[in-house]
Amino acid sequence: MTDVPSRAEAGFLSLFGNRPTGVWAAPGRVNLIGEHTDYNDGYVLPFALPRRVVVAAEADRELVWRVWSEEAGETVEFDAAALDRPGGVAGWAAYVAGVVWAVRSAGYDVPGAALAIASDVPPGAGLSSSAALESAVLTALADLGGLPLPVEERPALAQRAENEYVGMPCGIMDQSASIRAEAGHALFLDCRTLAVEQIPFDVATAGLAVLVIDSRAPHRHAGGEYASRRRSCEEAAALLGVPALRDVTDLDAALAALPDPVTRRRVRHVVTENARVRDTVALLRAGRVREIGPLLTASHASMRDDFEITVPEVDLAVSAARAAGALGARMTGGGFGGCVLALVERDSAERVAGAVAAAYASAGYAAPTWFTAEPGPGATRLA
Repeated sequence: MTDVPSRAEAGFLSLFGNRPTGVWAAPGRVNLIGEHTDYNDGYVLPFALPRRVVVAAEADRELVWRVWSEEAGETVEFDAAALDRPGGVAGWAAYVAGVVWAVRSAGYDVPGAALAIASDVPPGAGLSSSAALESAVLTALADLGGLPLPVEERPALAQRAENEYVGMPCGIMDQSASIRAEAGHALFLDCRTLAVEQIPFDVATAGLAVLVIDSRAPHRHAGGEYASRRRSCEEAAALLGVPALRDVTDLDAALAALPDPVTRRRVRHVVTENARVRDTVALLRAGRVREIGPLLTASHASMRDDFEITVPEVDLAVSAARAAGALGARMTGGGFGGCVLALVERDSAERVAGAVAAAYASAGYAAPTWFTAEPGPGATRLA
């Protein structure tokens, strides 16, 4: 199979009859630690994957957007009238239309365009394929239109596309990682102030690797569970009289003030997860990469027991990876399926992955897939 940029260019040539003006890419992401903290004004620590969504594109004189997706195997066309309201374009193309809608709503003259999209970010695996798509399209349209759109403002526009146009209530972490990440670093993001710090995360020099295991469990959080967790957190913050759960400073007092055990579990996860992010950042700043493993494992236990967003497949992947020698492992992403990441010795990645596959076979689960990842760059023009 050809590489992803070549596939996007070939698709463009086949569909539109000429070569594109340019080719842009934006990565999927793995969240090293900090799950369901973003919409609680908390802290997250994602990094960009080497897997990307690629957009080959050229501007159109008319306000019409023609978009081909290799994965969907179809072309969707929409005009400005379809952008009058969220929901005017449905399905996979809604992510593209949402970006156009959000950027136009911010006062920018978005050019019409022809776009061809190819990707090697697996959808539904918790690696933010949707944010990568939004970020790649946004970057392409900004360049094609010469839009004076500061990079630091772009994640919020991509998030608005997903929140308000597509109808998925995600936080800003995914889009921030896809747009603002740097190679060799994790992105420490304060989701309230949107301040970012590039944290060195050189796993190779430490003799380590990040093993990303796709559990193959269906990734279902768009179906209501994600929204339910977010609503629970917002209600808890209101009960505690704080703007967001990030502002809880005395966890014991907060838990004592809450009316039911489910809400207490949700709050405990968010507050302790924020602390784990800060502890992980402190270790990485000091170059103590190996020592973050227990924090990753503790994060998974909290997601499993307090936030209740894991499924048996991801729990088994974590336990099997740990038993095979991983320094730490956790589910990454919104939950209810998706991927697990494991911090492993560089020369043991295949062995750990094989142990997870064997555990899956014994349990009767579909075979997992895996790859190793090092932190890559954010959205950029390739050609």
